Amino acid sequence: MALLLGLFALAVLMHLARLHVDPLLPSNLPFYAAGILAVALRFALPRTNWRHAAPVAHFSEYAVLFMVISLMGATASYPVAALTHGYADTMLQHVDEALGFDWLGWYRLVAAYPVLQALGTVVYRSIYVTPALLLWSAARAGDHVRAYRFLAGFCVAAVITLAVFSLMPAVGPFSYLWHGPIPYMPESELWQQGLIPALRAHEVHIVDLGHLRGIVSAPSFHTAAAVLYVVAAWRIPTLRWPIVALNAAMLLSTPVEGTHYLIDMILGAIVAILSLGVIRLYFRALEPRGDGEAVYPARLAEIAA
Repeated sequence: MALLLGLFALAVLMHLARLHVDPLLPSNLPFYAAGILAVALRFALPRTNWRHAAPVAHFSEYAVLFMVISLMGATASYPVAALTHGYADTMLQHVDEALGFDWLGWYRLVAAYPVLQALGTVVYRSIYVTPALLLWSAARAGDHVRAYRFLAGFCVAAVITLAVFSLMPAVGPFSYLWHGPIPYMPESELWQQGLIPALRAHEVHIVDLGHLRGIVSAPSFHTAAAVLYVVAAWRIPTLRWPIVALNAAMLLSTPVEGTHYLIDMILGAIVAILSLGVIRLYFRALEPRGDGEAVYPARLAEIAA
């Protein structure tokens, strides 16, 4: 139901921003293929005698849900940006200065060492690796509630991020602070300064799902995701410290590779905390009734099985 409501809201936003998705673009084919494969595995494997059929089938379900949530969130950032006005870079930079964070110094350090550039790119892209590990762990354990709870938290964080982004759109510190030749182009490049004005002027009409660009500066969704990942992994002994280390590295790479102010990252962490709070309140409302039976989790596990 949440995904259906999200799709409806996305359709309304796209209409207001005069944007649409062309389903016939060749760049959409990988998503179609992944979705068809996931659906086939989810419903065909349980009918086989393969001993790994159940976890692989459920992982396919989780993976396609994660893909849909990610695509919806990234796509929604385009109409949200189109409906904004002004830029918050001056305010965000003033906050960074008050915090004592020197983005230019951080960037120059990375630009001076190719090894930092390579490592930063790898760990920044790991935002899609960690959820695969977490969802596979849940699928192997048959813990459907844990998987759905994680996916719900990720979805809520995306919604909050877009809501805050609509209030403080920014081109990011790279575009705002750096002037002159570019010694190193970060992973997120410089899309905000050209794409946001084009969206506002309705010069862009098609959102290409295969070439979505990161245009959200504040809050940092990479930071929100890192907090969600660490919290989800904390109770999994085999994954706890590898995921903590990987996401700590991702956070270190985020200012440059994601072209984020430090305050962007602080706001991203707050987004994750709010998301976790919303999910906690929701599950608390579904705690056992007077008969001592947890109605929703039991029913959820039954449906998933």
